[in-house]
Amino acid sequence: MKTLGQLQAVKEHKEKISMVTAYDYPSAKQAEAAQIDIILVGDSLGMTVLGYDNTVQVTVEDMIHHAKAVRRGAPDTYIVVDVPFGGVGVTEQYDLEIAVKLYQQTNANAIKAEGAHLTNYIENCSRMGIPVVSHLGLTPQSVGITGYKMQASNKEAAQQLLNDAHAIQQAGAIMLVLEAVPADLASEITKQLDIPVIGIGAGKGTDGQVLVYHDLLNYGVDYKAKFVKQYGDFSVGVDALTEYNKEVKSSRFPDENYTYKKRVMDEDVK
Repeated sequence: MKTLGQLQAVKEHKEKISMVTAYDYPSAKQAEAAQIDIILVGDSLGMTVLGYDNTVQVTVEDMIHHAKAVRRGAPDTYIVVDVPFGGVGVTEQYDLEIAVKLYQQTNANAIKAEGAHLTNYIENCSRMGIPVVSHLGLTPQSVGITGYKMQASNKEAAQQLLNDAHAIQQAGAIMLVLEAVPADLASEITKQLDIPVIGIGAGKGTDGQVLVYHDLLNYGVDYKAKFVKQYGDFSVGVDALTEYNKEVKSSRFPDENYTYKKRVMDEDVK
């Protein structure tokens, strides 16, 4: 498992960090086998594996359930778990209770929280010994306000995002995820920050990249964002299931190759 110090060293040596968003035991096993540096258990699991319309419906219990499965599948990988909608921004005491619950019960290496307004939260968690990854730019929990579109698209908004990035670093964030922002801005933020910056739809100038397991493998995906590259095609599963269905209905499966041979009907069974 890469430590936070090792991930920091990767940035300092101007190498790249790989991150994959995954949600269960088998996908985590594959990510670890592929030597992915970080697994993010994102609240995007609401849409990707639970069939919700958005991330707002995801609960703390959902996140804990899936993150524990990911840890079992990837015991030696650095794991970050999302704080879901409603898990932060209530009261300081409540926010910290949820942070402790997520961090403690999932055995994750860090939690991730969306938004530039959470500097106090980051400070409080850091004092408790809970590492926090920040998420700026397009923040899915706020799409009801921002919409799914590129963020910081003018000079004023770009400067604000740069200021926000410095603020979350000052508050104690250990890493930053930048989503759907102009490539030149993401590159500049990466240069100015000391902490690793992971991009998604933010160009190649960041310290690393993150994509969702299901997106990069075309696994049950209905919509492909501009920044998603597909490296495999799990949609072949539909063909396999169709063939299985046909063979069952035509009695071609199971044939003798998939059937136990021992006869018991001619014997006394006790």
